Amino acid sequence: MTKPKQYPHADYRGDYLSRRDLLKRALLLGGAGAAGLYLAYAPEDRPWSRRDYSGLRGLPVESPFQLPDFRVAPADPNVALGIGRGGSAREMLLKALDALGGLGRFVQPGDVVLIKPNVAFDRSPNLGATTNPAIIDTLVRLLLVDARAAEVRVADNPIESPADCFAKSGIGAAAEQAGGRVYLPDGNAFEPLYTPGAKLIEQWAFFKRPFKNVTKVIGIAPAKDHNLCQASLGIKNWYGLLGGRRNQFHQAIHEIVSDLSIMIRPTLTIVDGTRVLMENGPTGGDPANVRDGNAILVGLDPVATDAWAYEHLLQRPGRLPDYLHMAEQKGSGRVNYAGRIRIIT
Repeated sequence: MTKPKQYPHADYRGDYLSRRDLLKRALLLGGAGAAGLYLAYAPEDRPWSRRDYSGLRGLPVESPFQLPDFRVAPADPNVALGIGRGGSAREMLLKALDALGGLGRFVQPGDVVLIKPNVAFDRSPNLGATTNPAIIDTLVRLLLVDARAAEVRVADNPIESPADCFAKSGIGAAAEQAGGRVYLPDGNAFEPLYTPGAKLIEQWAFFKRPFKNVTKVIGIAPAKDHNLCQASLGIKNWYGLLGGRRNQFHQAIHEIVSDLSIMIRPTLTIVDGTRVLMENGPTGGDPANVRDGNAILVGLDPVATDAWAYEHLLQRPGRLPDYLHMAEQKGSGRVNYAGRIRIIT
């Protein structure tokens, strides 16, 4: 039996597309197709690309961290810099510490202490380009025995081979023989650090691994000439904690050094004046450029400490390096050390 033919209801009206509507739909479909092709085939570094040849896209994004303030209130608020003169490196260091109230004022039993020396170059210690290992040995022993610190770490990110620099400078052996632990950098040791107020390194790769659970930080820098910023002293020493392409900052050397003064607020800043590299810094290479400065500085104000070292260890009276005035403007200390020092000879 043949099925009867169905006819539309009398009120039915067909929904015909106009040419304009048809064009709109075609454009929408074409745009969706183009977007899909872009997401599928766009290079990995382009916005919204779904490609991930390196495997990095799927990794979690690290949020920048901030360093705590490691400073300790002074025994005497009128003394910002202790200076030890005369005798061995150990004797001068003890004198400088005593001028500020002694090491026990700043480090308590159970503290985890990080020491940041200058180990930037593969140089013998007599050339003045790196921290005197005798000071490292003395300080590590004082921290572990006298102050009863729980652990002492020694870390730097040298410009040249880290293992070679720690070996040739004598700092690696000095630290370990005294009971400290040396941290060498590798690609996984760095994380982004957030430094509020910094112009060039507000967010920058930082040598974070040795800082885990650290409660006190001490910098130990040799006093030496620097061909770009005039002097490499206590503040410039923190440059060795940066990762990434840090040589790009050479064009704005005073700005970056002043940024370092707010990147880290150390417990103590020590300037090693036992061997002063008077010229051809920061690398040195000629023993004739080195003189005995007969002093060790321990500072609570890193700006004042560098100012005194510049004028008295490098023997350069007159205008201070610009980075010191910039650091003062950033609130890191005061260049005027008059009436704020205590010298023990």
